[in-house]
Amino acid sequence: MNSTSLTDRLLLANLPVEERANGQRLVRALALVEEKLRGVEDELERRTRSDVPTISLIGEYLVDGGGKRIRPALLLLASRLLGYEGSVDVKYAAVLELIHTATLVHDDIIDGADSRRGRVSVNRRWGNELTVLFGDYLYMKGMKVALEEGDVRVLDLLADVTLAMTEGEILGAERRGSVDLTIGDYLEVVRRKTALLFAAACRIPAFLVPGAEERAETLWAFGLALGTAFQLQDDLLDYTASEEDLGKPVLSDLREGKLTLPLILSLPDATVPERTAIETVMSEKGFVSVPVSAILEIVDRLGALEKARRMVEEYAGRARDLALTLPEGDPRDALLLAAEYAANRRK
Repeated sequence: MNSTSLTDRLLLANLPVEERANGQRLVRALALVEEKLRGVEDELERRTRSDVPTISLIGEYLVDGGGKRIRPALLLLASRLLGYEGSVDVKYAAVLELIHTATLVHDDIIDGADSRRGRVSVNRRWGNELTVLFGDYLYMKGMKVALEEGDVRVLDLLADVTLAMTEGEILGAERRGSVDLTIGDYLEVVRRKTALLFAAACRIPAFLVPGAEERAETLWAFGLALGTAFQLQDDLLDYTASEEDLGKPVLSDLREGKLTLPLILSLPDATVPERTAIETVMSEKGFVSVPVSAILEIVDRLGALEKARRMVEEYAGRARDLALTLPEGDPRDALLLAAEYAANRRK
């Protein structure tokens, strides 16, 4: 089992030093779910074992590869905030991570990715055929685990969110290679592909606690805002972080023909040659005729990175404002920090 602490994995290790001023208080808040998060790791290890050796092999590879586990952590923090004292939240947290991991392995096939989190991607190591089947396995395993509890409300939510995520993938795939993408189009894909699963993580615990429905809408809205900020920052890091921090080449999205926030903000004011340069990289799926530096100069000249940064802060601010309406205590402090993390992480 990967024993990395939640503090290091989820937040502190990825925050600038200046954002760690309340470190001791933060550690206490995150320690509230440390034991349960380890339980999630145990669930993931157990649920990715199979009588089919290849499934167990790929599952072990992915679980050992770690990850931020932010969705499980959010579910567990929301659960603690609502006063839940059982263990079903651990199971549902594992379900969300199984679904999330399924989307990642499918994404890597679609994108032709060679690496994920600094390691060789599953599709690169085992091939597309086995990888797509393993992704399907993870989706169904997640639903089967959720079905064990028999809560139709949770199953209905998970089905709706998973369908929306698939719709988001299709919308994104249809627009790949196109420079005619509006901010509204982009945010709708972000909502479906990323933000809804964050929202589900924060919403599910309200099903577990009698009388907690009054908090459900706030937790859902918090998750939506947080998930949006998280994805916008992810797109921004593609332009500002190092390859070492990203665990993949910089400007990977553009290499894959994806138009993300910085370039969407740049295009309305770009010159004809600048627009042509962007279209060339997308059509060539790489920096063959156009150097990386040329694209970075475009977004810098047009102030797109600063505009994108303001959007990240706007959504993180919405998440903070919503969290402040929740009951005071260490769980709320951790949710507030999650909003800071979404806006300030470096990888």
